Amino acid sequence: MKKFNFRKVLDGLTAASPVGSSSGGSGSGAGGSVHPGGTAGAAGTPREEIQETLTSDYFQICKTVRHGFPYLPTALAFDPVQKILAIGTRTGAIRILGRPGVDCYCQHESGAAVLQLQFLINEGALVSACADDALHLWNLRQKRPAILHSLKFNRERITYCHLPFQSKWLYVGTERGNTHIVNIESFILSGYVIMWNKAIELSTKTHPGPVVHLSDSPRDEGKLLIGYENGTIVFWDLRSKRADLRAYYDEAIHSVAWHHEGKQFMCSHSDGSLTLWNLKSPNRPFQTTIPHGKVQRDGKKPESCKPILKVEYKTCKNSEPFVIFSGGLSYDKPCRRPSLTIMHGKAITVLEMDHPIVDFLTLCETPYPNEFQEPYAVVVLLEKDLIVVDLTQSNFPIFENPYPIDIHESPVTCTEYFADCPPDLIPVLYSVGAKHKKQGYSNKEWPISGGAWNLGAQTYPEIIITGHADGSVKFWDASAITLQMLYKLKTSKVFEKQKVGEGKATAEIVEEDPFAVQMMYWCPESRIFCVAGVSAYVIVYRFSKHEVNTEIASLEVRLQCEVEDIITPEPETNPPFPDASSQPPSLKSLSGSTNTVACEGTMKDSIPCLSVKARPVRMPPGYQADLVIQLVWVDGEPPQQITSLAVNSAYGLVAFGNCNGLAVVDFMQKTVLLSMGTLDLYGSSDPYQRQPRSPRKSRQFAADNFCMRGLSNFYPDLTKRIRTSYQSLTELSDSPVSLELERCKSPTSVKGSRKLSLPTDLKTDLDHVNGHCTSPTSQSCSSGKRLSSADVSRANRRGPGRPPFRKAQSAACMEISLPVTTEENRENSFSRSRSSSVSSIDRDSKEAITALYFMESFARKNDSAVSSCLWVGTGLGMVIILSLNLPASDDLRQSEPVMVSPSGTVLTLKGAVLTFACLDCMGTLIHQPYEVWRDPHSADDGDKTRKRKLVMHSPSSSQDMGDHQFAVICSEKQAKVFSLPSQTCLYVHNITETSFLLRADVVTLCNSVCLACFCANGHIMTLSLPSLRPLLDINYLPVTDMRIARTFCFTNEGQALYLSSPTEIQRLTYSQEMCDNLQDMLGDLFTPVETPEAQNRGFLKGLFGGSGQAFDREELFGEATAGKASRSLAQHIPGSGGIEGVRGAAGGVIGDLTRARIALDERGQKLGELDERTASMMASAEAFSKHAHEVMLKYKDKKWYQF
Repeated sequence: MKKFNFRKVLDGLTAASPVGSSSGGSGSGAGGSVHPGGTAGAAGTPREEIQETLTSDYFQICKTVRHGFPYLPTALAFDPVQKILAIGTRTGAIRILGRPGVDCYCQHESGAAVLQLQFLINEGALVSACADDALHLWNLRQKRPAILHSLKFNRERITYCHLPFQSKWLYVGTERGNTHIVNIESFILSGYVIMWNKAIELSTKTHPGPVVHLSDSPRDEGKLLIGYENGTIVFWDLRSKRADLRAYYDEAIHSVAWHHEGKQFMCSHSDGSLTLWNLKSPNRPFQTTIPHGKVQRDGKKPESCKPILKVEYKTCKNSEPFVIFSGGLSYDKPCRRPSLTIMHGKAITVLEMDHPIVDFLTLCETPYPNEFQEPYAVVVLLEKDLIVVDLTQSNFPIFENPYPIDIHESPVTCTEYFADCPPDLIPVLYSVGAKHKKQGYSNKEWPISGGAWNLGAQTYPEIIITGHADGSVKFWDASAITLQMLYKLKTSKVFEKQKVGEGKATAEIVEEDPFAVQMMYWCPESRIFCVAGVSAYVIVYRFSKHEVNTEIASLEVRLQCEVEDIITPEPETNPPFPDASSQPPSLKSLSGSTNTVACEGTMKDSIPCLSVKARPVRMPPGYQADLVIQLVWVDGEPPQQITSLAVNSAYGLVAFGNCNGLAVVDFMQKTVLLSMGTLDLYGSSDPYQRQPRSPRKSRQFAADNFCMRGLSNFYPDLTKRIRTSYQSLTELSDSPVSLELERCKSPTSVKGSRKLSLPTDLKTDLDHVNGHCTSPTSQSCSSGKRLSSADVSRANRRGPGRPPFRKAQSAACMEISLPVTTEENRENSFSRSRSSSVSSIDRDSKEAITALYFMESFARKNDSAVSSCLWVGTGLGMVIILSLNLPASDDLRQSEPVMVSPSGTVLTLKGAVLTFACLDCMGTLIHQPYEVWRDPHSADDGDKTRKRKLVMHSPSSSQDMGDHQFAVICSEKQAKVFSLPSQTCLYVHNITETSFLLRADVVTLCNSVCLACFCANGHIMTLSLPSLRPLLDINYLPVTDMRIARTFCFTNEGQALYLSSPTEIQRLTYSQEMCDNLQDMLGDLFTPVETPEAQNRGFLKGLFGGSGQAFDREELFGEATAGKASRSLAQHIPGSGGIEGVRGAAGGVIGDLTRARIALDERGQKLGELDERTASMMASAEAFSKHAHEVMLKYKDKKWYQF
């Protein structure tokens, strides 16, 4: 293997397929089969045998469902007949919720905030009013609602809307104080307008302000109540087009609510008061109260309180009415939380909320406003939560919310997605999670129960795992496009609680949330779970159904390449290594930790950031901590955050790396097997094997690669500090010259004086090698540092044409950054620039470990059989294979040591390595070895059950059919497929030149396998395996913030997800089959429900009490009477709602049939309603006739004086 020259291999690649070679210059490159010189036979055989089944027809991008709480909510509406709830948001989104499983997301194209929502009750439609002064009518009679009509106001701003029950005329109030009327069916403005100057008295000198309330009288639908902001109330007679009465109050009005009889109404005001008005005496309110105001001793008016933003006045037949309002608290209690007050008779209950109240609605038994309302629940929309209060019980308990709206209970920091996992996992996780359920909820069923939902065709188990800023981890059942929490794990419980004032001393690498989960690794088959925390620790968990009380084992790892620890070959055989090792202690090894802390007092050394509990800890059934591994401070430098993590239950090993190096730990024997700087991992392999990669442009590959690789090039203006609480996961660094990614500090943030300076001639060579590292390098380097003679000799010992690869490699991960001296930025400036226009060099060299993978594979070229290996990928595109020497028998596993050693194999790619996978010679994915799960604390744990059952997934079939494997390696720039053990590069595909990948996963789809990639420029791509043919490339979503980039992940069966907002998970599919079946999987928002009958009002009451039924709106507002509205006032925009819904269901002839069926359904429903109404009228007429006949018989023979 010595002196094997990759240059010739690469030359052979170029000669065979210049387009597909790694030096191809096209934008995306073209994957093709490549015959390296001299090994065409070995490479050609598998390529001819494998028949790839996936084609581009199998792929299509489609959003499936959005889970979580609507981000930045603004509006709320409820359909009391269909029993569905709608929530509008500041981003123009609408979420419609029904029974669990019925959850629909819609988005206004304009993105304007939703001001108000109004259901057409039991009609399957919804009206939205937006901040861009547009009204939209949504069709809910399809699984994916769409807009039927839009009406854009040009000259006036919409402030309030009201749609009476069973009316097709929508009242729209504006900022100018005018009230317009819109026909819901045609979405055309009526010529009937209530102008503000006609509504108020002529003697009034001031404008009444915007319309803040509109409602028709429950007693007479021909009367409209208009509330103006300044306190003016107008009772408008729609028939006579004049004001019946006007009322004035000296405080601004926020809301108005009617008594169901239509004789009284209540207003809420800005001084915290409630006024009750009677239509017979409108001069002054007959009752004024300030519910939370202090009563003055001298009999004066109670002092003012905060505004009551909304009030609802609901009557009950058998009890006192409910008065429910938000706000109105006293000003002298500034720290009181937002509250909802429920007044029932003389009892006043104040419900304190965790978040500000956005809106609330009272749910009533009847949709008719002129009947006893009989309220049974209150839906309260908070800024970050949705709660429903049970009004039928005196203590007002809340309902247990069945929706997954607590995803953001603590901000999400990372996600993992597993499709088609073992079917027993979901019930097992639910059984241990159900024991943590809270008590005290209402015993009634969730009242928002509308819609219909079925499982659909795809019922394989799916699990989503979310890691959070407070150290918690949540497991969710995501099967059949639903989401339900199964189990919650609190990783912070393994650590001691920090005392007040200790935060700075114990966890200096994070400002807050020191337990934030940074990475997760889960093996569903063995149920081993592993988390890496932001404070540079790794916890290994085992699953048990039994409670246990035990101490937590812990290890401390000193992950830094110390000078005396380096074992290097002789200088003659490996020139660069002695140079790296012979640096003076002041300059450390290139892979060592580089941040210097100018500490006051003693220098921290060999202490971890957090303290593991030393006493025995009670661990409930579920995931129980088996081992805690912590990186420690080294010479006053905090440990660098972890950038890669892998666990293997069959081997009993956990591996993790950061920008310093790699650690491998045996979690069965609780010992550290390897703790080594990245450069030392290359072992005795000749570094000149990698020489053909130099010279190269450093913009082609990533370097200090943390989870957010290269975002600084695309979003250089994101300069705020990324808090580890990840509230929005978009906060970045305080340093104006750096973008923080993953909070893992770079050497640019050195506080002290120890900084790396390169020899002058070496800098010149770096300029040449990297193509863009020019003079700014000197700005970021300290010149007051003495140089070792080894550095100079290394620079001078290069032969002609041999660039200083070790240094050039370091330069690849470097950035421009001015000297940072503030303590604030000491920890927070580890960004790098990927832009070729920005030239710089880091103060020290880093080669982060970015990908790890345990596998049974061929470690060396001359291997004849597979062996246990650990594949290591770095931020510079290097792939190092480590050999794992495990004890031969299971009996010796607990006692014999495991040996980890470099195999000497080094492979190269452009850009930071993201993922690995292995295929057998037939192109089938080889799964990693695992240990079959057994309960570590089982009661019947005899000798027989103690034996481990391993599934090694050795490709025995492939050994008979070719004795080789395919290794799939993907970096942020390109993908390569190598044939093992020959290590021949069979296929290469340059995925992107101008951008970089954020996520890449090898996934299974339709019993085949492919490589799925998500690029920073928003493209989602899939490549066939092993030939790397492009199958899909769609510009799906530009990465506008770090949250999307951090949380995007692919899984099997064509599914993926990301955090679309700090509170919501967006799931999508890239499978054509799932796109086709999506309509069957989604819930129905509209189900045919009979509208409840109105109560029989009685003959005399109906005759003399006034009736809304006699009011003909069509005659009054129609074009024949009212004329046409001004064309310049509003513009009608036809939507594509119904057609889109039908297209989603089917196409062609089937689409026509679907349209016809929908029309027939609607016609049949209307005929059914007509038939029911006719029958009801006949029954009512018969009852009246019978009653009249009885009265006649009773008084037939009586004289007038006998009455």
